[in-house]
Amino acid sequence: KHSYPLGIMVNANGERFVDEGADFRNYTYARYGHEVLKQPGQFAYQIFDKKVTHLLRDEYRIKQVTRIQAQTLNTLAERMDDVDTEKFVACVSAYNAACNGDTRFDPSIKDGLCTEGLAIPKSNWANPIDTPPFEAYGVTCGITFTFGGLHVDAKAQVIDEAGSPIPGLYAAGEIVGGLFYFNYPGGTGLTSGSVFGRVAGTNAADHSSS
Repeated sequence: KHSYPLGIMVNANGERFVDEGADFRNYTYARYGHEVLKQPGQFAYQIFDKKVTHLLRDEYRIKQVTRIQAQTLNTLAERMDDVDTEKFVACVSAYNAACNGDTRFDPSIKDGLCTEGLAIPKSNWANPIDTPPFEAYGVTCGITFTFGGLHVDAKAQVIDEAGSPIPGLYAAGEIVGGLFYFNYPGGTGLTSGSVFGRVAGTNAADHSSS
């Protein structure tokens, strides 16, 4: 679920663990997915209030989503499975108190609307979560992009352990590694598949006709 920059994410301890507003979701969701896997139980909840729920992406409206709604934060916390209720309410209260209302909220840009004084800041889009109904969405992780894979050359030929191309063997897409490390810019898996797919196809055709 990729609308977390509009709200906050908490773990089973009821605590935030990432800067949800560090950047646009395209540049953080792979890295933050890895952070979710480090949390107790390997899950998190994304928290929003009425001010932003109309901005959530379509993926929040599917039938299979884990969605909880309540008129108070205490009730919301009680309905969230395996989350420390008291710590969650304290976390949201501290977050709300740290929000700086001097900058206008604008989800279309990095608006600089940031928290002040939190150990883990929210660098942009830091709206207080204070307008009911409140919503919580349970999330965990799946595989979008792998950082490892086969070694290919500029012709998309697969390279063997000795560093030589394997005749007639070409690769593209998720099976090819080495494009990124530590983070994944959204959409680049499709882009690299298209680019290297064309390169691989062209060179495979040339190889078969030679």
